[in-house]
Amino acid sequence: MSEANRELTRRWYEEVWNQKNSAAIDAMFTPLGKSHGFPEPDSVLVGPKAFKEIHARFCGAFPDLHFTLEDIICEGNRVAVRWSTTMTHLGNHLGFPASKRKASLSGSSFLIFENSMIVEGWNFMEMHALLQNLKDSSA
Repeated sequence: MSEANRELTRRWYEEVWNQKNSAAIDAMFTPLGKSHGFPEPDSVLVGPKAFKEIHARFCGAFPDLHFTLEDIICEGNRVAVRWSTTMTHLGNHLGFPASKRKASLSGSSFLIFENSMIVEGWNFMEMHALLQNLKDSSA
């Protein structure tokens, strides 16, 4: 089970984020799945539709967004991931003008899988600092 979940985790980041394939969200995130901590620390997105709305905003704002998985640790149906991402702020999809600045972000995610799908995830990153920096530079 652990190896299968490791591969599903890799697929999630590659297909959903690096390839910007929103259809992959439906294939890997359960209808009642919960994503905690994205885009805000207290956010809870429930289901693929809510996740795809945020996904579209971020992919629109950062069309070259690319995740690198630094560490993946699996135990049973739980996976811990340490990741980094690089991006350029080229779109106005976050509610403020594109700054055209390159940025990077590091974080971690903790996922629970059932029946080869993500049922719950907790995400930790410094999103507020990243967005504030981009807002300040676009003003």
